[in-house]
Amino acid sequence: MAATTMSNFLSISSSSLPFRRTSFLSSPSRPHSFPLPSFPHVKKAVWGQGHVLVQVNCVSDRSKQTAESEAETASSPSSLESSSSSAIIDGDDDAGITAYKWCAGLGGIGFLETAYLTYLKLTNSDAFCPMGGGSCTTILTSAYSSVFGIPLPLFGMLAYGLVMRLGLQLGAKKTTSDTEKTDAEIILIGITTSLAVASAYFLYILRTEFGGELCLYCLASAILSFSLFFITLKRFGSHELQKTLGLQLFIASSVVIALTASYSDVQSASSSMTETEIPYFETEITQESSPLAISLAKHLHLIGAKLYGAFWCSHCLDQKEMFGREAARMLDYVECFQEGVSKGTKMAQVCSDVKLEGFPTWVLSGEKQLSELATLSGIKLEDISPN
Repeated sequence: MAATTMSNFLSISSSSLPFRRTSFLSSPSRPHSFPLPSFPHVKKAVWGQGHVLVQVNCVSDRSKQTAESEAETASSPSSLESSSSSAIIDGDDDAGITAYKWCAGLGGIGFLETAYLTYLKLTNSDAFCPMGGGSCTTILTSAYSSVFGIPLPLFGMLAYGLVMRLGLQLGAKKTTSDTEKTDAEIILIGITTSLAVASAYFLYILRTEFGGELCLYCLASAILSFSLFFITLKRFGSHELQKTLGLQLFIASSVVIALTASYSDVQSASSSMTETEIPYFETEITQESSPLAISLAKHLHLIGAKLYGAFWCSHCLDQKEMFGREAARMLDYVECFQEGVSKGTKMAQVCSDVKLEGFPTWVLSGEKQLSELATLSGIKLEDISPN
């Protein structure tokens, strides 16, 4: 009777539970044994002789779902950490793309500037300089405007163009492999390093060799170079820069050595010029004056035009030869080195007050044709009648 009741209890309670059939317990007083299911939550207790009380804890499907949810919740910190790490990586990629776009934009501006300066250098044209007067042309046409005979702006155009190209390549999402991206980043940090070092070198030249003169193109290029350099430094970070520090030092040293070697002849010529003593001498004009030149010289004298020059200046002599002997004597010529040239010699005060930028100087610097001087003085050549 007890066995029948227990069997019915088990068959009702375990109908919804998975089980496997095993030999559970046999009564010692009966030869017959019956199989009972094996449950994970079964507690056994003896109930009288030969009888067993079985307490079954049923686990429903809803309980299973609750247990699975708890298990997922227990493992959720690692999932959250993984998603957080992914978000950080995505944020770093977005910041990197933005930095590369800045490099592309600034590189494009530098490319346009240096392309314009290269054109001026190759065509021997004067640069448009809204500030500083003729300082831009003086500096851009000096001996420091070429490196080993190659126009300096041409090097800048190639460097800025490559920075722009790399910035566009690295700024595009998922367009390059990891190997290509690494190679492009190394090239980028190398170019920006060379641009920054070269700009610092030229700022030193501008300060020591062209003291007091202003070159907007030089300053603009320096600002672009330093901006590109600091953007790449911030993008790479200190950890990555430690890997490229040796390369950067090598590039910086190479740039300084190359520029110093290129300008060694210029600096030696400049120093020898300051040490050379040139006594003052009168220049001789051999050309005969035309009636037109004489009339123009009289007019220039009447309007108070002055010609500033130096006895050792070949362009000043050429300017006088255009007028000829008779007309040149009528000009108001100002000699800026009346005592000759020697170490420590300065220009005459009257020339310093005018802030001359070169010789000869009328209204603007440079040698002028007679027609140009007539135009600058406000006279038409056809209105001049020779006397």
